[in-house]
Amino acid sequence: MIELPEAMVLSKQLNESIRGKRIMNVIAAYSPHKFAWYHEDPQKYHDLLADKVIGIADGFGSMVEIKAEDAIILFGEGVGIRFHREDEKKPQKHQLLIEFEDFSALSASVQMYGGLWCFKEGEFENQYYFIAKEKPSPLSNEFDRAYFDSIISAPGIEKLSTKALLATEQRIPGLGNGVLQDILYNARIHPKRKVKTFTETDIDNLYNSIKSTLTQMTFEGGRDTERDLFGCFGGYKTRVSKNTVGKDCEICGNKIKKEAYMGGSIYYCEGCQKI
Repeated sequence: MIELPEAMVLSKQLNESIRGKRIMNVIAAYSPHKFAWYHEDPQKYHDLLADKVIGIADGFGSMVEIKAEDAIILFGEGVGIRFHREDEKKPQKHQLLIEFEDFSALSASVQMYGGLWCFKEGEFENQYYFIAKEKPSPLSNEFDRAYFDSIISAPGIEKLSTKALLATEQRIPGLGNGVLQDILYNARIHPKRKVKTFTETDIDNLYNSIKSTLTQMTFEGGRDTERDLFGCFGGYKTRVSKNTVGKDCEICGNKIKKEAYMGGSIYYCEGCQKI
């Protein structure tokens, strides 16, 4: 799933690999998927994009945006994006395939769910898109301690668990259930722990972990549980994830645990992260 580190890595790779290419052909909704979301009629994507030149790509929240003159190509969190060189075989199944004049291509496939939106600039009304673009990124200077305090002190927040605080309601776009696990592990806070139990030191640790963990994930090319534009896993080695469950915690030696919580999975060390 695309979360903030992957959005930043993918946008950088897109700028290096497809910027300046002219679109020759677009195939949308080729492989039916119940939870693939499009903007209006995907069969019109070819007419919208054909002959346009790819401009700058940008990553924000859990989204990757590519400019193509007066049009925008936007991918949501559950979409796998791959670049294919001219001599590479294109995938047989995809929800969006963009072919360029030099016969290289970009394919996108939905995993569990995801958006593949193509539209003219200014014609897309989506609150998640606007929120992701407008709110400060944790990687920016605007996301400072005062801004984080405004999030954590909002009415009703004290009743939430830490996972609900960070990974729901788009409070911090791009911080989802994936990156959440290592953020809380590094802060020594259990995902189920209630915000009302936090000390000032806990808040300091959580803020610092959000900033430092996401920065490290981005710098190292995304998480080792996710693939980049070329199909390679990221270089950041997750501490608590599907890759480490059942293994010894590198700090205290307890086993990394997995359990279901709030419609997804949480990973934690019960020795380091007391509830």
